[in-house]
Amino acid sequence: MLQAFFANGTAVDLILVVLLLEFAWLVRRRGVAASLDIALALGPGALILLALRAALTGAGLPWIGLCLVASFPVHLADLRRRGLFAPR
Repeated sequence: MLQAFFANGTAVDLILVVLLLEFAWLVRRRGVAASLDIALALGPGALILLALRAALTGAGLPWIGLCLVASFPVHLADLRRRGLFAPR
């Protein structure tokens, strides 16, 4: 039973729902103006979770790669927003 919980992606779905609830709670607490900041902070993790879900459910390698590649620029945007990354 537990093996199926992970193998069919349900575990990742549950984590993504918790992440979405965290996003909604943070937006409600900090205001809509902070929603982009919050999305940039949570976005890379959500995209990596989507890549994990794709891998667990047997999706094609392009889908897995697309999610992983998409997480990198979002991560860089978050770092730049925080002032931790400045392109030369």
